[in-house]
Amino acid sequence: MDLLALADFTLVARHGGFGRASRAAHRPKATLSRRVAGLEASLNLRLFERGTRDLKLTEEGRALYERAGHLLTELEETTAAIASGGTQVRGRMRLSVPLLFSQIAMGRLAAEFALRHPDVRLEVTTEDRIVDMIEEGFDLAIRVNPDPDEMLVGRSFLRDRLVIVASPTQSRVDGAPVPAVVRNNAQEKRWAIVSAQGEASMEIAPVLRLSSMIMIRDAVRAGAGAARLPISLVDQDIAEGRLAHWADVPGSDVALWALYPTRRLLNARVSAFMDFLKETFPTGTPEELGAFLDR
Repeated sequence: MDLLALADFTLVARHGGFGRASRAAHRPKATLSRRVAGLEASLNLRLFERGTRDLKLTEEGRALYERAGHLLTELEETTAAIASGGTQVRGRMRLSVPLLFSQIAMGRLAAEFALRHPDVRLEVTTEDRIVDMIEEGFDLAIRVNPDPDEMLVGRSFLRDRLVIVASPTQSRVDGAPVPAVVRNNAQEKRWAIVSAQGEASMEIAPVLRLSSMIMIRDAVRAGAGAARLPISLVDQDIAEGRLAHWADVPGSDVALWALYPTRRLLNARVSAFMDFLKETFPTGTPEELGAFLDR
């Protein structure tokens, strides 16, 4: 495929017309039109619907534009990195981060990384779904307990676990269900627990159903009921007496991984962010994350 023609196609698609693209890039309109026509002929596809005034992408053209723009940017940045010895940390970097980690830590992490590397244009998308990093153009994804994936590589940078906590004013009555604050989709009626007395279970009676761990923690602080929460989120509350640690949750250990696609060259931006996570969380313990959140 002619990369120059592909670059001209993305230029025209981005500006919405040959005339606007010509003026923006100071390139002859006829050259852009000839290159795009040649690309359409080589692909045996029509990439634009050409009206009297408007120029619109076809379905095939839109699919090519969404992929080609990111790939051409990556090629340009890779070439620049090689030319400069591969040490420059610059350019656009897109991250996919789960909701809870975004809420409690990502704002500060992003700010500190941006201050350290001002030439990086960092974009963070918050969502709990598993994104297709290649198709959607993400450079790095943070995932919780990810399944093995031969298309992704990376490393674990944090560990966490669940504990059961409640307000210090809340008491437990033997044989009675414990008032509990749970996630919206929670269906269980009992919690498995591990305490000083060994393994057991606790019957619960949900009094609130909330969609966010932050909301659940705040409700427990207010005395609404007990809850299962990450130790990193409540470690400081326990230490300062705002919450009481009732028990641990067996088998609840989780690991946060930073992953990137194996099909892409590990660029300087991703490498710098991986090093930054390691520097910020050198041991990766829940207590270390808790201390970071309390700074």
